[in-house]
Amino acid sequence: MAAAVGNLSPAAILGSVAAARLLPPRSTVSFKTPSLLTRSLPSLRPIRPPGPQFQVRAARTESGSVSLGFRAPYFELPEPLTGKVWKLDDFEPYPALLVMFICNHCPFVKHLKKDIVKLTNFYMGKGLAVVAISSNSTVTHPQDGPQFMAEEAKLFNYPFPYLFDESQDVARAFGAVCTPEFFLFKKDGRRPFELFYRGRFDDSRPSNNVPITGRDLSLAIDCALSGQQLSSVQKPRIPL
Repeated sequence: MAAAVGNLSPAAILGSVAAARLLPPRSTVSFKTPSLLTRSLPSLRPIRPPGPQFQVRAARTESGSVSLGFRAPYFELPEPLTGKVWKLDDFEPYPALLVMFICNHCPFVKHLKKDIVKLTNFYMGKGLAVVAISSNSTVTHPQDGPQFMAEEAKLFNYPFPYLFDESQDVARAFGAVCTPEFFLFKKDGRRPFELFYRGRFDDSRPSNNVPITGRDLSLAIDCALSGQQLSSVQKPRIPL
């Protein structure tokens, strides 16, 4: 059974309606048309690259392999909802950082989306920093473009910044190969963020009728925030 925070189990965490923000409220920018998006954020225009597209695939692909202790790669990416550019350095004050690679269209992300919001709301109130990144090609999946990312973040009231990796360089640096992918980093004092957990949310899938609990990820976060050790045997995102 997963470790609990206080007397709360992972199931209770996901059932909580309390939403504590770690980061200050962000003003929103409404993107009503692609032309407005182009004027406001010219760097976010979906331009077809000259070569083959790298694509972050849905979770039928098994997670790639990076070693625990891997240092969080630097990133500097825009948030379509507000126009703000976020950097890895913005999260330095926090003891742990959860980086999630998600996108709008993925059925696996859709399956977990509301529970991801509940879980992150809970743990952000406990001191966890959270950021989500979409690296999908807008050529192959226009619905994953920045205009629709902004709408998605507003519709589901994401408590974390939802960033657009247009070049897909950040996904490559992290080794992200599918959505959703969860990278949990922790740091000790002034040391850089180091990979503590890379694995699944839980064992629920869109078609297996297993209840969503967030058990695997919540256990990892509990250990990261409390300074406890976590098993090095971690279950990745796997095909159905």
